[in-house]
Amino acid sequence: MAPCKWTPARNFTRASGPLLFKATPQLQAEPMKKKKKVDMSIVLGREMKKRRKIEKAIRKQEMKGQKLKPVEEIEGDRTVLKTLDKRKRDVATVSFDESEQRALLHKNWTRYKTQQFVNEWRTVERVVRSQSSALLELRQESEQLYQQAIEIDEKLIPFEARGPLETPPIKGYLAPDGDSVDTTRKFDK
Repeated sequence: MAPCKWTPARNFTRASGPLLFKATPQLQAEPMKKKKKVDMSIVLGREMKKRRKIEKAIRKQEMKGQKLKPVEEIEGDRTVLKTLDKRKRDVATVSFDESEQRALLHKNWTRYKTQQFVNEWRTVERVVRSQSSALLELRQESEQLYQQAIEIDEKLIPFEARGPLETPPIKGYLAPDGDSVDTTRKFDK
């Protein structure tokens, strides 16, 4: 048995390697349904009906014109409009040298992160390759030891989730009570 090449898309269910089970469309297939014989005049009638319906919708749209949005929706919130002068920020102008320096810094950072990713990827590939070859040699030595090595160890990564059972009350918080009323505006087309 040759060691399998590791890719990040594979799921590992054991220490030995991927599950190697794929659900393909062939496994999900079902028998084809028997084709019904349809009269061509019925098919043409349906197409004509669809065409007339679309033409009618186009004529209706041309007669009415495009419906405009209500003014309240376009205008926006009045409190925001009143405080617009306070909300504006001055655009900081950056000199050409500063922009060039920032671009160079960004390129260097990108190169560094790319190299870091490649190094990590190679390390993982090397570890998986050595693990596969070690398991292969162990299987040639003893099948029993190999089976023990590929067993899933539930205690390897212990997981416990503990959190607060009660949280202290928030000072000054008034809990809502009663029914809520939906005040969302709805505009008909």
